[in-house]
Amino acid sequence: MLLVLLAAVLVLLLLSLRIAQEYQRAIVFRLGRYTGTRGPGLYWLIPFLERQQTIDMRTKTVELEQQETITKDSVTIKVNAVLWFKVVNPADAVIKVADYNKAVYQLSVTALRNIIGQNQLDEVLRERAHINGALLQIVDTATEAWGVKIELVEIKDVEIPESMQRAMAREAEAIREKRARIIKAEAELEASLKLTQGAIEMERSPIALELRRMQMLSEIGIDNNTTTVILLPSEFSNAAKSFTQMVNQGAKPTEQPGAPGAA
Repeated sequence: MLLVLLAAVLVLLLLSLRIAQEYQRAIVFRLGRYTGTRGPGLYWLIPFLERQQTIDMRTKTVELEQQETITKDSVTIKVNAVLWFKVVNPADAVIKVADYNKAVYQLSVTALRNIIGQNQLDEVLRERAHINGALLQIVDTATEAWGVKIELVEIKDVEIPESMQRAMAREAEAIREKRARIIKAEAELEASLKLTQGAIEMERSPIALELRRMQMLSEIGIDNNTTTVILLPSEFSNAAKSFTQMVNQGAKPTEQPGAPGAA
């Protein structure tokens, strides 16, 4: 009889042994009251008096479902995000919140909708890193009391209406066309300034004009063509200019005959 009793006690003790993995922690309750956190490794529970709840301490990845929300400038967009979090205080995760996974998910979805509504569409598209940081701070502050640490929040995709996509494409095209026209105008201005400087230098030195003509001839002669070029010395143009000035200076207006005087 004694052997049977000892065997029963031994079997009971063996059944009360528990093993927690390295990434697990056991929250132990004795008659309904929290007594401590056990693990990792081998530990023992008092039969019929203690029970446990195991918590996974590894980082979890949760994909937030697509949310349709309105931005600050009244544009309806669809946004989804990805959340990474882990339990840092298993006792709080069990005692202070009924289901920490669901609580973190719902809080993240609500915070995502709120922060999108506080920003304009351009800010959501361009300043995504800033929005991720603000969203991380909001969710992490709220979940700290639950023993949960939010490691990272990333907006995965932003879907905008097709009509808005076409409008943004037209805007981008107009901006590129404006930039091209400005660059072309600046190039023409710079070219005109250089041409003016060249004309002034050639006016100061007539030989420079002759050298420029010779250079043009050499450039024309590179290609095999039948172009005939007749060069006139610059003296001809200067003589014609001087002759024109002389004629204009020598010309006098014809005097009208006066009326006969009275006798």
